[in-house]
Amino acid sequence: SDTAMRTDKKKIESTMEVGKVVAVIGDEDTVTGFLLAGVGHRNADGANFLIVKQDTKMSQIEESFQAFTQRDDVGIILINQHIANDIRHVLKDYNQTIPTVLEIPSKEHPYDPEQDYIMQRVNMFLGGGL
Repeated sequence: SDTAMRTDKKKIESTMEVGKVVAVIGDEDTVTGFLLAGVGHRNADGANFLIVKQDTKMSQIEESFQAFTQRDDVGIILINQHIANDIRHVLKDYNQTIPTVLEIPSKEHPYDPEQDYIMQRVNMFLGGGL
C-alpha cells in the first residue's frame, strides 16, 4: 500500500541520515577494491581506511583499529583476517557492538571461521560447532 511505502521510505531516510561509514583495514588489493566500490571517505577524523603493507608497523595497525572504534561515524570495520590475527590481542579486548568488526578474506589468505574471534564467540553462545 501507499502508506507502507511511505513508512519504508522514512525508515530508509532515517538510516541514511545517520551516515555511518564502513572502515577498512586490509592489504592493498582489498582496500583498493572497497575504495573503487565507493567506501572511501576523508573528513576531519581522517580517512576511513588503512592499507597494510609489509613495512606497516603493528602499532600503526593497532592505533588505526582503536581510532576507528572511537569514531562516531564508523558503523562497521572490515579487516582482513590475516591482519586481524596479527592484532588478535586487541580484537579480543574489543567488546562493543558498534562499530561491528567483520573479518574478511583476502586474495592471498582464505577465510577460516575457526580463526575468527567473533565466530568463536557466536559458536560459544550457541553451543555448537562451526
